[in-house]
Formats: sequence, structure tokens, C-alpha cells
Amino acid sequence: MSEKQSDTEWQLWEVFAQEKTGEPHIHCGSLHAPDAEMALQNARDVYSRRGSVVNLWVVPSKEIHATSPTEAGEFFEPASDKIYRHPQFYTIPKSVKDI
Repeated sequence: MSEKQSDTEWQLWEVFAQEKTGEPHIHCGSLHAPDAEMALQNARDVYSRRGSVVNLWVVPSKEIHATSPTEAGEFFEPASDKIYRHPQFYTIPKSVKDI
């Protein structure tokens, strides 16, 4: 799909659903709607009809900024000057279980 949208095309929204209170919201799809209220109503109709959903988020797709899979190696590589972030430098006491 091209980046440029015509004036007659509705905005694309990404939909995130939460199945139980306290659980994370999971991306479940996308849809077109003219505004946030209509996006929520459409998301309810499309993505919550088969399961238990306690909360929905809709986010304009154009507001999501993401990395590219081609950047993954360099972008997510841990900083070499912060070795304390690497768990292999810590010793775990024998009394600690289930880590």
C-alpha cells in the first residue's frame, strides 16, 4: 500500500486487545475508520465477538514508529560499555531456585 492516502480513504488503525485485566494488550489486527470512536466500535465488532475482551486500544498506524528487520542486528546489540546488563557476570546463590 502506498504511503500517500487519498482524501476519501479512511485512516488505518491498529487494534490491540486485552483479554483479562492485568494482562498485556496484544495486537490483533487493523482496520480503517474515520475517527477513534468509530475505530473502537469497529474493533469491538470485528475482534471481540468470539472471545472475552475487557479492553481495546486503537492507534493510528501512522503514529507507530518501528525498526526494520534489516536493522535488527545493529540496533538491538547490547552496549559493550554496560557489562552489568549481562547476567553471566552474576553468581546465583544456591538457595535461589527457579530462575
